[in-house]
Amino acid sequence: MNWIELLSTAVALAMDAFAVSMCRGLEMKKLNIRHLFLIAFTFGLFQALMPLIGYGVSFWLKTVIEPVDHWIAFALLSFLGIKMIVEAVKGGEEQAEEGLHIKMLLLMAVATSIDALVVGITFVATETNIWLGCGVIGAITFAICAVGVLIGNKVGNRFSGKAEIFGGVVLILIGLKILLEHLGVLPF
Repeated sequence: MNWIELLSTAVALAMDAFAVSMCRGLEMKKLNIRHLFLIAFTFGLFQALMPLIGYGVSFWLKTVIEPVDHWIAFALLSFLGIKMIVEAVKGGEEQAEEGLHIKMLLLMAVATSIDALVVGITFVATETNIWLGCGVIGAITFAICAVGVLIGNKVGNRFSGKAEIFGGVVLILIGLKILLEHLGVLPF
């Protein structure tokens, strides 16, 4: 895999994490740099680790995970989106501001990085340096997600509780998009 392909792959993998990072930024009344860093780091870490896992167990993983990865991503993102909408409707903005919920962050990171497992498998076929590939994917995802949190925070401050509902809908739509793409209903 050449540099252009690797960078394009890294950006493409980061797009779902970017959208989810924006949703997390929507929940912040005041920008919290520590939370921004933790969100970006978590997404970057998972995006970097998943290809390594896919590379390590490439043949077994492809036959076991690939047929259901889209269902897992859809279920996790829909669950998180519905939870976000319910909290916004109930007035849960104050609760979301109290702190970053690590369990939720980890679920979102897993849901948005499942497709990176398959990229690890392709690294075997394309003879891509796994360490370089994982490093580039992690770094680009970190940067893109940090920007996502910033954008989400700016938008969220303008639209308050409605932004959190919008964020929940976006999470559900991302999950649905992943599902429909893998089922062949939408083109990749």
